[in-house]
Amino acid sequence: MGTPTAAVGQVESCPECGTGMAVHRGYVTWCASCDWNVDPGTSEPAAGRVEALRRRLAGRHGRRLFEEMTGGVDPRPHRDTSSVLAYLVALAVHGSTVVLAAAGSTLIVAGWETVSQPVLGAVLLLLAVTVRPRTARLPDDVPVLSRDEAPRLFALVDEVAAAVGTTGVHRVVVVPDANASVGTYGLRGRRVLRIGLGLWEILTPAQRVALLGHELGHYAHGDTRHSRVVGTALRTLAVLVHVLTPDPPDGLLERVAVSTLLAPRAAALGLLSVLDHLTLRASQRAEYLADAAAGRVASTAAVVELMDRLLVSDTVGDKLRRESVLAQTRIGGIRPRDAEDGLWERLAAQTGAVPAREYERLRRAGERRGHSADSTHPPTHLRRRHLAEGAPCPARVTCDESASLAIAAELAPARAAIARRVIRDYAG
Repeated sequence: MGTPTAAVGQVESCPECGTGMAVHRGYVTWCASCDWNVDPGTSEPAAGRVEALRRRLAGRHGRRLFEEMTGGVDPRPHRDTSSVLAYLVALAVHGSTVVLAAAGSTLIVAGWETVSQPVLGAVLLLLAVTVRPRTARLPDDVPVLSRDEAPRLFALVDEVAAAVGTTGVHRVVVVPDANASVGTYGLRGRRVLRIGLGLWEILTPAQRVALLGHELGHYAHGDTRHSRVVGTALRTLAVLVHVLTPDPPDGLLERVAVSTLLAPRAAALGLLSVLDHLTLRASQRAEYLADAAAGRVASTAAVVELMDRLLVSDTVGDKLRRESVLAQTRIGGIRPRDAEDGLWERLAAQTGAVPAREYERLRRAGERRGHSADSTHPPTHLRRRHLAEGAPCPARVTCDESASLAIAAELAPARAAIARRVIRDYAG
C-alpha cells in the first residue's frame, strides 16, 4: 500500500493545441493551455426529479448570489421575505400532517360500522405516521464523544465557536466519511458536530480550525433549510414524494391505482418546489457567510487551503475502499489487522502527494460543472474566489502542536474503531 508518487514521468504534446503537458503517474494528463481532457469522462450526475429541480434553481441564482456576496453583504442573520414565506409553507406542511392524522383517526372511529372508511382511515393514519416530523437521534453504530471523553477537542470547538459568535456543541460524532457537518438531536435540540475522519485526517491543524469555523459558522449565521421547522418540512415532502412515486405499473388495475396517486404526488412535488425555491438561495448564502466566519477565525489562507483539500476529498472514499479490498483479499500478504494500523496516516500521505497541477485541474473541472455536483452548496471555485478576492484575515484561533497531539490522543479510540469498520465493511 505505497504512497502514490507525484513525480513527473515525461512530457507529452497536447493532441488539440500541441502544448507540452507534464505527465504525473497516477493522475489525469491534461492541457493547461486549452483544457483538453481537464474533466475526462464526466457527465452530469444522474438525478431524480427533486435533485434535478434543485440543480436548476441553484444554477439560476448561484452566479447572481456570488456577485452580490463579492459586492458586500450584511453578515448578520436576518429574516427576509423568502425566509418568512418558507416558514409559513413549512407550517402548512406540518399542519397537513396533523390533518391527515386527525382525518384518519376520525374515519376509523366514526366509520367503524362500514368497511371502506376504516380502511381509508388506516391508510391516512399510516401516511401521517410515515411523513411525520422527526427529531434526529445520536447514532449508536459509530463513536459519540462527550466533553469528559475529549476535553481538549471540545475546548478547541468552544474557542472557535466563541470567535464566530456562537456556542459550542454537546456531542461530537466521529464517522468515516470525507465530510463534516453540524446539526441538532433530541427534543431539546442539542447541538452535535459530525467529524468525518476521511476529511479530518487529511487536513493540517490550521485547516481543521478552518473546518470547525465553517461548520460552527452555520450556527452563528443561521440556515433556513436546517432549521427545525423548515428542515423537517423539506424531509417530510421528500418522503411524501417518494411514497407517492410507485414502481412502473403492470396491468390495467395497477395503472388505475397509480393514476389515483398522480394528483397528490403533483401537489407534494409542487410544494417541495416552492420550498426549495424559497430556501436554496438562503442556504447558499449561508455557505458564503460560514466561509467568511472561518476566514476570520482560522485566516483566509487556511480556508482557501481547506477549499483545495475539499477538491480531492471525493477520492477519499475510493482510497478507503481500495484499502479494504486489499486487506480482505490479502493481496501482498496484508492482513486486515495490519491494514487497520496506520490507515489514517497512509490516507494523509496519499493526499499530501497530490501535485499542485492536479488541484488546478480539479478547480477548472469544478468551474465547468458548476452546480451540477451539489445543489445545496455554491461551487467550490466560487467559494474560493469569494475568499481569495476579499481582504485577507489573520488567524484568531490556532491549534499548536501540543493541542494537536492532545486531540489526536482523545480521538485515538475513535480512529481505531472507524479504521476497523472501514477495513472490514467498506469493500462491500
